Amino acid sequence: MLNSTLSRCQYFSSIPLALTLILLITSCNSFTPLAPSLHRRHNALRPQSSLLYSTHHDDLSSSTTIPIKKTLPNRNPIVVSSEAEAMSHSETTMKLTPSYDLFQILPAEEGGTTSHSKLLYDHLNEGKVNPFENVDLKNEKEMAKFPEPFGLVKEELKPFSDSISELVSSDQPILSMAAKHFFEKRHGKRFRPTIVQLMAKAVAATTVTPPLDSPQLEKWESSGGSHFPTPVTPLNHKSSEVWRRQAQLGQIVEMIHVASLIHDDVLDEAETRRGGDAVHKLYSNKVAVLAGDYLLARASVLLARLENTAVVQIMATALESLVSGEIMQLKSPPESLVEIETYLRKSYYKTASLICYACRSVALLGGHCYGSEVATACEEYGFHMGLAYQIQDDILDFTGVASVLGKPALADMDLGLSTAPILYAAEEFDQLKPLIMRRFKNKGDKQLALEYLFKSPIAMQKAENLATFHADKAVEALGRLPESEARDALVRLTSVVITRKK
Repeated sequence: MLNSTLSRCQYFSSIPLALTLILLITSCNSFTPLAPSLHRRHNALRPQSSLLYSTHHDDLSSSTTIPIKKTLPNRNPIVVSSEAEAMSHSETTMKLTPSYDLFQILPAEEGGTTSHSKLLYDHLNEGKVNPFENVDLKNEKEMAKFPEPFGLVKEELKPFSDSISELVSSDQPILSMAAKHFFEKRHGKRFRPTIVQLMAKAVAATTVTPPLDSPQLEKWESSGGSHFPTPVTPLNHKSSEVWRRQAQLGQIVEMIHVASLIHDDVLDEAETRRGGDAVHKLYSNKVAVLAGDYLLARASVLLARLENTAVVQIMATALESLVSGEIMQLKSPPESLVEIETYLRKSYYKTASLICYACRSVALLGGHCYGSEVATACEEYGFHMGLAYQIQDDILDFTGVASVLGKPALADMDLGLSTAPILYAAEEFDQLKPLIMRRFKNKGDKQLALEYLFKSPIAMQKAENLATFHADKAVEALGRLPESEARDALVRLTSVVITRKK
């Protein structure tokens, strides 16, 4: 087996390959007035001390602006320098803010503040009650009244494995077999494609409003939506070009996700994945890294063929986010490892970013501009859903067993990682903090950490409450979309995420 240092070099060398492909592709395909940009950061043209929030609304003839004082932290890009970041932009490129600075990352009692989008929505819809305000996502009887999410998109996902296998076919048999492994034999729950399909159906029930010319909106915020001659409705959605592109986005998202799993398993020297051998154990590290590279390359080509450069910019950022999360995991300073917000930002980069970027991209492919209320609600749902999913995953790492999870239990601690349950226990027991800061490297550290965790009467409950908080926020964002069967199925899917046992 290659040593871990070489494995990491192989991993990080693979991501720029995909990003380079996207840059080359988008430079040759000017689908919209937006120039390609591969980074998502704060809008340098706006004051950092006071942001102005704008939106498109059916009842308004112009953008409504609400001044809300909000100071954004000055965080340097993780992958590139600030200077390099600035050089990559022009006046028309998308200057985007990380989702964890747009939406509420912590509950109010832990220092979190209400998201900009909720404040704006409440202002524009004064007196309107969110339809899911009192929904109990852990009430099995109540959730049974909502549409079953996987059943609702069963027909759409039935040919998914076959079509995605065809899309990643290669003339090299070993490469082709390795790349197809998770699509044919161990395809998992298809969680991300299900979200994309349901969100596409939910967006089809919305009304696309024309972009508004407002001095409070940057040009890129008022654009980005795909244009089609025939309006899409729930009745004609499935047979439309809009649906075809949204379905292809679901395949792209799964390719990127699977590529990250293959690369992560090489990095972590994992033995199993989804209840079977990891790809690098079946073949070799070299084949696994190349298979991941190949999936990213294919995803990049298919992404360009969606013919929307705004979506290319957003989804390219998902690739950058995966690298950012891996770097955070490897290189975060010891003192930051005990902070719950550092853990959540890393979880955003590694898990939630791909989901929330895909959800906003679905809205853009459905015709909505970037700054629309619908597109923002879609991203906010994906952000909270992704964090709820990861936090629940981390809880199961302590409470589940390997035969149910499909991967070894306590895998995070074996990698030196501290997740929500351990971090909440450390708030009670200061003795845990040195163990966390040295990544459980000393003999007996992991056992001692577990003893403190299970000695705590509230740590696990606080972790579960954090997952529930993000699930509730995800459903709250869905309440800003018009009523539809798909929207309600997403509510039930959110419930599944925080009540699952594997």
